[in-house]
Amino acid sequence: MCQVGEDYGDPAPEGPPPPRPGRELKCVKCSEGLPVVVIRAGDAFCRDCFRAFYIHKFRAVLGKNRLIFPGEKVLLAWSGGPSSSSMVWQVLEGLSRDSAKRLRFVPGVVYVDEGAACGQSREDRAKTLSDVKRILQTLGFPWHVVTLEEVFALPPSVLRCSAPEPVGTVGTYKVAVDSFLQQQHTLEAEGVGDSPSSAQGEAQPSQPCTQDPQNLAEPPPAAQTEALSRLFDSVKTLTAKEELLQTLRTHLILHVARTHGYSKVMTGDSCTRLAIKLMTSLALGRGAFLAWDTGFSDERHGDVVVVRPMREHTLKEVAFYNRLFAVPSVFTPAIDTKAPEKASIHRLMEGFLLRLQAQFPSTVSTVYRTSEKLVKAPRDGCASGPRCLLCMCSLDVDTADSATAFGAQTQDFSQMQPPTPLAEAGAPTVPCRSAEVGRAPNCCQGTRPCRREDSRARVIKQLCYGCRVNMKDVVSRSHSWVVTGEAHPPGLGATQPLVHGHPLLQPSLDPLPPYILAEAQLRSQRLSPEIQEYLLENSDDRAHASGSGAWGPPEDGGEEGQTVCDCINKNIFN
Repeated sequence: MCQVGEDYGDPAPEGPPPPRPGRELKCVKCSEGLPVVVIRAGDAFCRDCFRAFYIHKFRAVLGKNRLIFPGEKVLLAWSGGPSSSSMVWQVLEGLSRDSAKRLRFVPGVVYVDEGAACGQSREDRAKTLSDVKRILQTLGFPWHVVTLEEVFALPPSVLRCSAPEPVGTVGTYKVAVDSFLQQQHTLEAEGVGDSPSSAQGEAQPSQPCTQDPQNLAEPPPAAQTEALSRLFDSVKTLTAKEELLQTLRTHLILHVARTHGYSKVMTGDSCTRLAIKLMTSLALGRGAFLAWDTGFSDERHGDVVVVRPMREHTLKEVAFYNRLFAVPSVFTPAIDTKAPEKASIHRLMEGFLLRLQAQFPSTVSTVYRTSEKLVKAPRDGCASGPRCLLCMCSLDVDTADSATAFGAQTQDFSQMQPPTPLAEAGAPTVPCRSAEVGRAPNCCQGTRPCRREDSRARVIKQLCYGCRVNMKDVVSRSHSWVVTGEAHPPGLGATQPLVHGHPLLQPSLDPLPPYILAEAQLRSQRLSPEIQEYLLENSDDRAHASGSGAWGPPEDGGEEGQTVCDCINKNIFN
């Protein structure tokens, strides 16, 4: 049997282990330099060859797709992390005159401060912004610093898909490049080619800062910060919080791009991050949108295209490059910092893939290559059909007249509200007192659904399956009270039932930013002409209705006739 003090082998050797066979070889690229980086087994690069290999990957992705034309304004979404910092550094080097093949677009940088959603204090956020400002000023690009609280001031138009620009062909791209080069030769012949502002997209802007530093130092309004904190506190799961944060960040960057005339947005999603995102999206029910979520280009917004030029680089390569060439970055805690592995689906998939990658080095590349084979081909009738209110993808839910089980579930989802804990227990509740909280009076009218429930159903019906699942985890404090008590709730007189307790947590979308709720209401009010032709008219103009042959409510029905009309109209519309 095994014993505690038994010796099962030779003692461990002291000092560093002997080099493995082949480790003393030279660089696999030039066969001369001393290897400093081992990317994969047998792929050892020296410093110069690794730099050339890294830069070639970035340039090859842009050159193969040919989506960014010369002189086009491109917004670089910089989060301060390793991948986005490396992307900004690649663009900076590509625009320098020492580069062999210079990039020809006009870059700008945007940074979104997410400290309020991550629970950072004002002092920590101010320190982070000072570090961000110092790095942005050294770049020389136009930069824009926005806070996540600004989503509460966005217009509803940010959720509308604008008309996309005509897609250029290969011949169009070559014509644009030739025209750009001819313009550069003309400027050089006139003697202005040496000026830093002569070439659009190749030279640094004369004004490195396009934002007022005083505006940067001002914190966002306290009301918006409180609203944002209340929004993320109302989300029950960390998975839904991460999805909501990504959605709001995308909307804010999209608004900045449209406001300042950028037609492309570059993100720093690496190969490893995209592989994790692919598996996570499958688990969240977003399999229909994998080609948009993980592909090189994302054209769902129409006039602004999101591109991912770092999708060929792994996190290991990014870390080596940033360390060897001192790429500056800013560390900011994320919303899932210090969270356990099983706290969210995102963390669980990340740990799963990274453990597999440690044992089987081809795991990430296999998953990533699978995403490259996905085709952006929506279902029939969805290309120009309704889009999701949050992710702006074509709705992947079945229609109301579908014969599938999922279609019936989708139809009943917005009509059936989950019972509250009080309703399940059989306890009576006090009617909604919406007028006391700043809403329209007569919110609850008899047995009809509350207007807040109607608003929630209106939003849910305009969401894809994945966004519906996430919105189920958004709750808010209800204004219902348990009738058991001895003390009156605020605002109830002595004639009202005595209650005791605290507000309940019920599913509600009231904490969402106003632009989302406003766009949902606008979409629900856009009835097609075909539907309006079959809606019954009100009883205000019975003579016109009877004379024109249109259907009107019964003449002797009163309120019952109006109720019948409303019921028929509702059935026709649904």
